[in-house]
Amino acid sequence: MVASESEAGKTPTVGGPVRGSQTGRPIMVLLDLLGRRWALRVLWELRDGRGVTFRELQTLSGGVSASVLNDRLRELRKAGVIAAESNGYQLSADGLDLVAALAPLQVWVQRWSDEPEP
Repeated sequence: MVASESEAGKTPTVGGPVRGSQTGRPIMVLLDLLGRRWALRVLWELRDGRGVTFRELQTLSGGVSASVLNDRLRELRKAGVIAAESNGYQLSADGLDLVAALAPLQVWVQRWSDEPEP
C-alpha cells in the first residue's frame, strides 16, 4: 500500500494542505493525523499515562512494523501529543486532553452500534 501524498514523509501542520483540506484548518489537520495507520492505536496504548518503551509499544500494538511505528511516534511527538521521556513514550498534557476529548465518542459509538439497522 502506498502512503497518500499528504502522509508520505511529512507531519500534518495547521495551515498546510492535508487530506480533505487545502486550507489546513486545525480540525482537518487533527483528523488527518489521527487517520494515519496505527496513530489511534498508539494513543490507545498510551492512554493510562505510564511510560512505554518502543518495543513494549510495538508488542502492545500487535503487528505494527518498526518503521511505521517510528513514523507515527515522530508525527505525534511533532504534533505535541506524545513525549519521549526517560521511561519511554507517554501522552503529553495535550495528548491526555485529546484522549479525554475523544472519550464521548465511545458513548456515541456504543449507542450507534446497538441500534438495529433500518
